[in-house]
Order: sequence, then structure tokens, then C-alpha cells
Amino acid sequence: MRTTIVGTGYVGLVTGTCFAEMGIDVTCVDVDKNKIENLKKGISPIYEPGLDELIDKNIAKNRLQFSTNLSECIEGVDVIFSAVGTPPDEDGSADLKYVLEVAKTIGKHMNQYCLVVTKSTVPVGTAQRVRQAIQEELDKRGVNIEFDVASNPEFLKEGNAVKDFLSPDRIVVGVESQKAMDIMNKLYKPFTLNGHNVIYMDVPSAEMTKYAANAMLAVRISFMNEVANLCEKVGADVNMVRKGIGSDPRIGSKFLYSGVGYGGSCFPKDVKALYQTGLEYDVELKVVKAAEDANDLQKLVIFKKLKIIYPDLKGKTIAIWGLSFKPETDDMREAPSLYILDALSKEGCNIRAYDPISIEETKRKLPNLDITYCDDAYSTIENSDALLLLTEWKEFRVPDWKKIINSMNKLVLLDGRNIYDSKEMNELGFYYEGIGTK
Repeated sequence: MRTTIVGTGYVGLVTGTCFAEMGIDVTCVDVDKNKIENLKKGISPIYEPGLDELIDKNIAKNRLQFSTNLSECIEGVDVIFSAVGTPPDEDGSADLKYVLEVAKTIGKHMNQYCLVVTKSTVPVGTAQRVRQAIQEELDKRGVNIEFDVASNPEFLKEGNAVKDFLSPDRIVVGVESQKAMDIMNKLYKPFTLNGHNVIYMDVPSAEMTKYAANAMLAVRISFMNEVANLCEKVGADVNMVRKGIGSDPRIGSKFLYSGVGYGGSCFPKDVKALYQTGLEYDVELKVVKAAEDANDLQKLVIFKKLKIIYPDLKGKTIAIWGLSFKPETDDMREAPSLYILDALSKEGCNIRAYDPISIEETKRKLPNLDITYCDDAYSTIENSDALLLLTEWKEFRVPDWKKIINSMNKLVLLDGRNIYDSKEMNELGFYYEGIGTK
């Protein structure tokens, strides 16, 4: 079975590599020549645990190839996945120009039946627009070639994407014909053999499922962050509250951790896009909008705590542990650290920062900020007046507190992920605050 994946970003590269791991012949296509040349050498543009090894393995077995020429990768292909970017437009809606460009190219060059699958996160109705774009190009050529369009949204967690793809908790597929369903069954047969179910539905429902899932998780996060902020006012501990409500099987324990807000490539973009879709159909999604508004405020909660401790931050040395929006990724898109670093810079702080993976990406995001990037966690805190924990990387969980105490100027620790025990920190002599904890 031959498959083409258009787009070698996070979704496309993981999808193509994991399909190749299952024995499928895959060609990943991207317009970025440098990216493709590096991928041919086994150099991935993203950090994702386990991905580099799978790329090398499947290149060596000639199951995974890379190209910059989509037109050459259409002939004789059974399935074409569109996994190009859908960045937010000015109004927050998803910009579909890359998705539709791919569709037009397919229409210009296809010469036999193929199944076109949208893998990108796209609003309801996108598959129909893709179908129209392909058909328009076929009409211009004066040819009548059968094709199908399907929706197969991804549910990958950054930092765990390879495992998520190879052992999915669900595979959602929207199809319009039995032929399309048969092809998707064949494609996902290696997964169903391992007991992973494919959930088939109509195309609009599949498109909506992705947005609804991310919006629900975003709502849970923002809800718990607001509860955490209230806990601080009333003397409750959000960790205890989380355990109490998480034990209710109707609620469950996942995505109930309070912190400095969500970021990344999915939640912020998808929440905005879903809200905008609602407006287009005269349905105001007030809960979704509230989750976004709460998250925007939460990103600066650590900074506000610091300002209470140090009303005048000018000249203070502030150490930052963790920059990426979550552990096990170098993704800095909408990371809370970006907002905190900007606020600290405006206050005239001396900023020292460390992250195991995402320093270079942070430099690209904040090229004009004066930040000292350090090589390890301990050099970051030298002569600092406060330590801000923003990303819960494993190496931060059990640090050498004696070394830290001897290095810091003032023992102020603001824990944006609640990974430390407040009683222990106070006994060590720290002024410690988490998010919603005692």
C-alpha cells in the first residue's frame, strides 16, 4: 500500500513515520527544501521521544522517503494525507490556504482513483471545500476521475506522540463511501489487529470531534486553574480538591492539574477556531470563550505572585526552570514562559533561563529579549533572587536542594506546576508558593 503524507510538521512526520513502521510505503512531502534534505539524512525538525530512531530505521528499510515535489508523489498512490499547517487567521479562525493548495495540486495531477484524507485539524466543512477544489481542477482538465475525501483527525500528545500513534486509544475516521472505508480499514489493519478500534462516522462529525475534544480538555484545565486561584483565597489546597473530585468516575483525574496555563500547537489554536466556527453559525460558545479568557489570565499568575514579593523587580535576578509549554517537547508555541519572560524583561530583571531542549526555539521566539541562557539547572540559579519553575521536566523533580540553597541570593521559589511539597520547601527555608496550594 502506497501512501503520501503532505506536510512534515509534527502531525505529518509522526504519521508518516509510524505508518512506515507498520510496513506501509510512505513518502513525506514538504516545500521546505532544507527540512527535506535533513530528513533524508535522518535529521528531524522536531524533538519527539523515539521519533529519530524510527525515522532512521524506516529510511534504511526503504519504507520511508522524502520529497519536495508533490506532483511526482501522486501517481500510483492509494491514499494522500493532507497534514499541512492550519494557522489561526486574524479573527482566530483556521487559515485553510495550505490545505486548499494541496487539494488543487492533487486535482491538477491525479490520474487514477485516490483517497484524500485531511489529517490537519480543520473546521467542519473543510472536507467539502477540499472536494470542491479537487473537482474544479479536474473540470479544468476535462477529465472524469473518481476520488473520495475523508477526515482522520489526530489525537497525539506532544512528548508521547509515537506511542499514541502506535497504540491509540481511538482512531476516528469520517468517510462518505464504502470504498473509502475499505481503504482506511486496510490502512489501519495493523492497529486493529492489536485491539485498537476504528470509530467510523460521517465527515462533519469527525471534523468536529477533534475540536470538541481539545476544547473539552482546555475547559478542564482552565476550570481547575480558576478553582486553584479561589483555593488560595479561601485557604483550601487544590491538590486535595483535585484528588477529591478526580475520584468521581463521572469526572476522572486527567487534566485536573492546575498551573500556569496551557499552550502548545493545539489547544490555543483549536479553542479559537471552534469559537469562531460557532460565531459563523450564530452559536456563541460561551464556555469555550471563558476557558480561553481564563487561560490568558493564568499565564501571568506566577509573575503577579513575584510582583507581590518584589514590587520593584528592576535589577533582580530571576531564574527560570523550563521554557517549553510541556515536558518532552521543544514546542514553544503559546508557551506561558514567553509571556512571563516578556513581563520580566519589561520590569528590568536580569533573567537567567534553562530548558533541556527548547533554548534555541526560545531564542527564535524572543530574539530581542536580553536573557542569559544557561547550560544546566544549577548554573541558572547562581545569585538569583527567585526561582520560577514553569515546565515540569523530570530533572527538576528531585534537585540538590543544598546546592540550590548555597547558590541563591534569596530563597524564593514559585512553583508553576505544583511539583514540590510546600511543607518540605518551608522547612528548607524557602519562601514557597505553588498554584492553589497551602
